[in-house]
Amino acid sequence: MNKVVIVSAPSGAGKTTLVKYVLSAFPQMEFSVSATSRTPRPNEQHAKDYYFISMDEFKKKIANNEFVEYEEVYPGCFYGTLKAELQRIWDKGKMVLFDVDVKGGINLKKIFGKQSISIFISPPNLEVLEQRLKNRGTETPETLKTRIEKASYEMTFSSQFDYVLINDVLEKAKNEIYQIIYNWLSKN
Repeated sequence: MNKVVIVSAPSGAGKTTLVKYVLSAFPQMEFSVSATSRTPRPNEQHAKDYYFISMDEFKKKIANNEFVEYEEVYPGCFYGTLKAELQRIWDKGKMVLFDVDVKGGINLKKIFGKQSISIFISPPNLEVLEQRLKNRGTETPETLKTRIEKASYEMTFSSQFDYVLINDVLEKAKNEIYQIIYNWLSKN
């Protein structure tokens, strides 16, 4: 059975840091590179961080049923999981590790059911999240406000995940996510 691990979180909750840790701790997993219609941020690489594709190309792939799931995360900004990406990873005999937005995580859990585990990474509270986003230095006051509002909304969906992990202290969060995945793999 092709297994998948789904990690979701509001922007700024520490999801990417924890996903990188999981990849180092579980060599049998490989990161599923999502596709997006947004432009790359500094230091992001095509086919490593995301498949950066135009809005037209993204819509063609939707029409051709090439996505497992996709979502318009922000107006005019799509993210999705290409079927070909999953097959690429499974053909290597590896498990897929998803780093996706909250709606994508819920959709993937519905699709993969028992062959998956879903983990919601939560900040301790919205004030901590806002400070983390400010510390990134990538947000304007408008985008910061949008991300905080979206995060507040996304946190209401945490109960739809198999596990909720509060990322307050990074080392503690790393230990917790390791145990969650290790225990799941031991049973499956």
